[in-house]
Amino acid sequence: MSLKKLFGAAALLLAPALAFAHPGHGDNGWVAGVSHPLGGLDHLLAMVAVGLWAAQQKGAARWALPCTFVGTMLLGGVLGFEGLGLPALESGIAASVLALGLAVALAVRPPLFVTVGATAVFALFHGVAHGLELPAMSSPWAYAAGFVAATAALHAAGYALVRGLPAAAAPLVRIAGAASAATGVWLLAG
Repeated sequence: MSLKKLFGAAALLLAPALAFAHPGHGDNGWVAGVSHPLGGLDHLLAMVAVGLWAAQQKGAARWALPCTFVGTMLLGGVLGFEGLGLPALESGIAASVLALGLAVALAVRPPLFVTVGATAVFALFHGVAHGLELPAMSSPWAYAAGFVAATAALHAAGYALVRGLPAAAAPLVRIAGAASAATGVWLLAG
């Protein structure tokens, strides 16, 4: 698949969600859920990085990372719906942007239990943040379905980008990871 087709497919996948990110669409929570991961730079970078990092892995880690992130994020969302927060929530999210960016930049391949464990911790922070920001009068399950769908799409976009690029473009992916890590440092300092 050419890079042009890959970006076109990703744009088509995300375009409907972006169009609904404006008020006045009879939101039942789903639209807000979709727009939350797309609207925050911290969430956007971390979720794309999970897909990039998964594509750099071998074997089971390729599917375990995104599945772990989505599942644990949903659990965190439920905790957030119940009003349970995490200490240093915003710092944990910023740290995930830094760590996931570094993982992509360095193309690290630690043992599966390490990658899954780190991914789960980061996902929990993102999920709790999503859950705590449930809009008033919204269905929590429609909202959760929205942020799960957007997250899976962002993971898939990152994964497809790496897998669709020729091997010679690997340094570009690593540079993108470094830029994400630098953004994580900026978010932590801010």
